[in-house]
Amino acid sequence: MTALPGETPGTGGTDTPQDDVSPPDEAGAQEPAADADPASEGGEAAGSPSEGGGTEAAGLESTEAGAGAAEASPADSASTGAGTADASTAPELSEAQAELVAQRELRERIEQRKAAKAAPVAAGAGLSGTAADLLAAVRAVESGEKAGSAFFGSPAPAQAPRRPAPAAAQPPRTPASQAAPAPQAASPEALDAVRAVLVEGGAPEALARPAVGALGEQAAELLRTDPWQLLAVPGVRPEQADGFARALLGADCGPDDGRRTTALVGWVLERAALQGHTALDAQAVRAALAERAVSDPDAAVREAVEEGVALLFREGEDEEPDGVEADAGETDEDSLAEGADAPREPVRILLGLDRYALAEESLADGLARLVNTCEKAADWAEAAAAAPSPSAAELIRTTAAAGLVAHSGGEAARAEPAALIAAARGLGLRAIGATHSEDGRRRLAAATGDPDTAVTLAGLLSGAQGPGRDEEGALALDLLVVLDAPQLDVESAAVLVEALADGARLVLSGDPGVLGSAGAGRVFADVLAARTCPQVVSRTPDPGPIGELVSGIGIGELNQVDAPGKEVVIVPVRDAGEAVHRTVQLVADSVPRAFSIPADETQVITVGHGGAAGTRVLNEALKQRLNPGPGRFGGFDPGDRVVHVPAPGRAVPGVVRSADAEGLHLDCGGVPVVVPQEGVESSVRHGWALSAHQAAGMRWPAAVVVLPGDAAQGLSRPWVYTAFGRGERHLSVVHGVDQALPHAVAQVPAQERTTRLRSLLEALPTPDAAS
Repeated sequence: MTALPGETPGTGGTDTPQDDVSPPDEAGAQEPAADADPASEGGEAAGSPSEGGGTEAAGLESTEAGAGAAEASPADSASTGAGTADASTAPELSEAQAELVAQRELRERIEQRKAAKAAPVAAGAGLSGTAADLLAAVRAVESGEKAGSAFFGSPAPAQAPRRPAPAAAQPPRTPASQAAPAPQAASPEALDAVRAVLVEGGAPEALARPAVGALGEQAAELLRTDPWQLLAVPGVRPEQADGFARALLGADCGPDDGRRTTALVGWVLERAALQGHTALDAQAVRAALAERAVSDPDAAVREAVEEGVALLFREGEDEEPDGVEADAGETDEDSLAEGADAPREPVRILLGLDRYALAEESLADGLARLVNTCEKAADWAEAAAAAPSPSAAELIRTTAAAGLVAHSGGEAARAEPAALIAAARGLGLRAIGATHSEDGRRRLAAATGDPDTAVTLAGLLSGAQGPGRDEEGALALDLLVVLDAPQLDVESAAVLVEALADGARLVLSGDPGVLGSAGAGRVFADVLAARTCPQVVSRTPDPGPIGELVSGIGIGELNQVDAPGKEVVIVPVRDAGEAVHRTVQLVADSVPRAFSIPADETQVITVGHGGAAGTRVLNEALKQRLNPGPGRFGGFDPGDRVVHVPAPGRAVPGVVRSADAEGLHLDCGGVPVVVPQEGVESSVRHGWALSAHQAAGMRWPAAVVVLPGDAAQGLSRPWVYTAFGRGERHLSVVHGVDQALPHAVAQVPAQERTTRLRSLLEALPTPDAAS
C-alpha cells in the first residue's frame, strides 16, 4: 500500500455510474448528476439516482417514489444543458409592440429600485401578485395572526416589516422521540378513481398514490382530461406519458398537442431543478422540446408561459441604455430610434418555475433587509482581542459591523464560527449555530463547549431545536451562524432568512470546495460571487496528511503526502468485484485491527447507487458480513446501519432498533425516530455505504472511498474533495480508475448551475456591500 493517490494502474470494472443522460426512476432523490447520487455529486448537480446504475432507465412498473429518497438519477443532458440565447430568439421579443411594453415596465422597475435605495428593504418587498399574497399569508400564519385555514377563502393583507421584539425567547423543545412525517393520506375514493383511470390508460395501479399526492384529490379528473399531467408523478418519463395519453385519447392527441407541450416544459424545468438549476436558458428548453418531437418549440414555450406553467425572465436588462429617455410620454418610435444605436448588454432569456422564482426573490430581498437594518456601530473589539486565532478575530470584527457575512474555510476553520458564537453570547447576545447534520451539530457543540449553542437547520426551522419564536413570529435570535452553507438550497434559505427579525445578523460559513446542495440553487456560491457582503477567508489550514491531501485537491492538485501512520492508504483493484471484496475486508478487518476503529465508525463512500460496486451492492455485501439476517422488518434487521431520508436532500444516518405496528424504530445519532410502515420503503436505505453527496456535512473516524472501473465518468474535483475529506483519522482509497482520478481533480470542476440569485443580489441596494 502507498500513500500516493492516483498512480495505481487498474483496469475498467463492471460498475457503471450514472451520467448526464441517465433517466431518473425515483422521486425525492437527493443527489445529482454524474455520480448517480440523488441530488448530488458528479458535477455537483442536484438530481435523483437511479435504481440500476448509470444505464438503467426508469419504467412505469418501477416507481419507488422517493426511494431514492435516498437515491435518484440526473436529468437528461438535453433537459438541463445550458445554451446561449438572445432577445431575437424569444417569441416575446419578436413583436415591436411587445418590446415597447417591456421597456415601459423596465423603466418603472428601475425607477422603483432607485427610489428604494434610501430606505431599508423589507423581506418580500420585491414580489407582487400571487407571490406577494403567498408570502404575506406565510408571515401571518407564522406569527399567529391568522390560522392557515383563513387563507383558503380570501387573500391575506400585506404585513408591515417586522421589528425585533424584546420578549424573552421560548424555551427550546427537546422531544423524546420524533416521528418521521408520514405522507398525507389520500381518500379511498380518490385512490379508486385514479386506479381506474390508470388501468384504462395501461399504467400500473401502483402510481395511484403518488398521483394523488402530486395532483390532489381531483387527480382522476385531471388525468382523464389531460393525461400528460402524469408527468407530475416522480419517475414518469415523457414516452410513458405519451403512451398513457394515446390509450385514453386515441387519435385526438399528437406530439404538438398543447397539453403535451405545456407539460413537457414543466417536466424539463423540474428535471433541471433536480440537477440544482432554479432556471434554464430558453434555448436549452426549446432544444429539449425539439428532441421530443415538438415541431414548434417557440410556440410551446410561449403557451407554457401564458398558462403559468413557467415564468420568463430577461437577464441583462437592469439598466436602461444611454440615450433612451425614461419619460413615459415620449413616443414609442422615438424611444426605439434613440436606443437603437446605444450599446446594450447581451440579454439572456431564462425560464423557471414559480416556486424557485419566489424563493430567490424573497431570499434576495431578505438578505438585503438584514444588510440594511443591522446596527453597524457595535463594539466587539474586546471580544475580538480574546479570540483564539487571527482568523477568528477577523470574523468577530467583521460580524460586529455587518448584518450579513460570508465566511469560508476547511474543516479546521469551523473553530472560527464557534469562537464567534461564544464571543457573541459573552456579550449577552442570543447567538446559535445551525449545521446541516446531527454530526455537525455535535461537533459544533463540542467546539463551543455549550450544547445549547448548536442546532441542525432542520430542527431550527421545525421548532424542535433552538430558541423558539418571538411574539412576532421571528426566530428569537440576534446572531445566527449557518455552517455547511454550501448545502443550503434556495427554498430552505428563503424560509430561514424570512424567519430572522430586522436587525439580526447572519453569517454563512462553509467550504466552497465541497459538493453543492441537494436541492435547487447555489446560495453560498451566489452570495460569494455577488459580493453583497463582507467576506472572511480563513487562514487556518487543515492539519495532518488527510488535510494536506484534501487541501491540494481543492486547488486541482493530487499530491503525494507523507503518511507515516498510514493515515492515507491506496488499495489498487482490477475490477468491481475485487473492489467490493477489498472494501468489506477493510471495514471488517484491516481498519479495526490497524487503527482500533470499529466497523460502525467507518463509512464507505462510492460514486453511485447502481452498478456492480454501487451503494446497493456494497451495502448488501457489508450486511452479510457485519449484521447478517433475514431482513424481517421490511428488509431490515435490528443493528442494521441505515440512512433515513425524511425529505429530499436530507440524509440522516441511523441504526435500526426494532419495529412494531407504529413503524420502524431508528436511533439517529441518539435521537429516536419512528418511520411509519408506509414510509419505510421510500425513505430508508442501508447505510454502511453512502454516496458523497449523502455524506456531505458529516465526518467519521475512518472513511473508505471506493472508485471502481467505470466510476471515472462520475468523478469531479468537488466529488473527490468531498469524499476524501470525510475521514478524520484514516482514509483508504479502493482505487480502480487509473489516471481518471488525477484527471478529475485537475480538469473536471464543479458543474455550473443556472440561478438568478446572484443577479438579484447585485441589483438590490446594499450600501454596505464589500468592495
